[in-house]
Amino acid sequence: MSHTSAFIRQQFVMERQSGKARHRDIAEKLQISEGELIAAHVGAGHEEPMMRATRLQPVWPTLIKSLEPLGEVMALTRNLSCVHEKTGVYTNVSDSNHVGLVLGAEIDLRAFYSQWAHGFAVSETGENGIQQSLQFFDASGTAIHKVFIKPQSHVAAYETFVAQFADADQQPGLVPLPVATPVAEQPDDSIDVDGFQAAWAALQDTHDFFALLKKFGVSRLQSMRLGEERFVQQINPAGARQLLETAASDNVAIMIFVGNPGMIQIHSGLVKKIAVMGPWLNVLDPGFNLHLREDHIASAWIVRKPTVDGLVTSLELFDQHGEVIAMFFGERKPGKPELATWRTLVEDLLNDNALCLS
Repeated sequence: MSHTSAFIRQQFVMERQSGKARHRDIAEKLQISEGELIAAHVGAGHEEPMMRATRLQPVWPTLIKSLEPLGEVMALTRNLSCVHEKTGVYTNVSDSNHVGLVLGAEIDLRAFYSQWAHGFAVSETGENGIQQSLQFFDASGTAIHKVFIKPQSHVAAYETFVAQFADADQQPGLVPLPVATPVAEQPDDSIDVDGFQAAWAALQDTHDFFALLKKFGVSRLQSMRLGEERFVQQINPAGARQLLETAASDNVAIMIFVGNPGMIQIHSGLVKKIAVMGPWLNVLDPGFNLHLREDHIASAWIVRKPTVDGLVTSLELFDQHGEVIAMFFGERKPGKPELATWRTLVEDLLNDNALCLS
């Protein structure tokens, strides 16, 4: 739906004054993308708007490499069913072949820059003062990644960053492209299942799994169905809550991967405070928050992949469209086998949540 930027700004103020609706919700109500909502506030002029935005140059790897001077910030990556928030510093940043790596002590990211199309520095006035952030979107205006300035962040460095990377084009608005249509899954009977299963059994590194899927033309959810039972078993979606609660109570260090086509964000370590609020399953720890819609989990799978260090086990959650919501692993470094405590946790998940599939 086509709206003028002035109309979008006006509606944004009305929605915010009548409640605490999130940007995504306001954009959805206006039948526009979240990126369009933000872009409408570029060059907002002298009207003292509730939100201002500065369009950034589309030099994504350079932008991410320039974040370290901002100090401790909050990184946010989400998909339709899960939000992953991690506080830390953007350190050990590199990129190659359009994939960016951030390998900081706390912030651990895999950025797929070919998906990035729009970036903005955003300043928004709210109940608690001014919230400043950097927000990145794909060509459809769907959010990829956000960086929020915290009280402990270096605000002067943030302002220098915005001034340095402001784009020459500060006209409001953006023209979104249609959301990409998912690639249709091939029929199971067209797949070389024997070859696929043999290649799975011959894996030596979990990072090779994506290439294996691509080689055999198999979607990730399809691979769950076609994999051998010794490597993949479906469980009740309730297993996600049990995993987090058990990891918290038994002090099992885990890794939580949440992503979208443009970014994967990873938490490694303990989780402590698990809270259920309506449909939301939450981790509410200092420095790490997770918000997962349990009612969006259409299927859950225990997955094992051979490596040179032994089997690596994960819990993978999928939505009704076959998209990955989140993946959980035991915390592990290359060259080290899985933690025995993690394997015990997974076996308990299987015993308590196994599905009787006929």
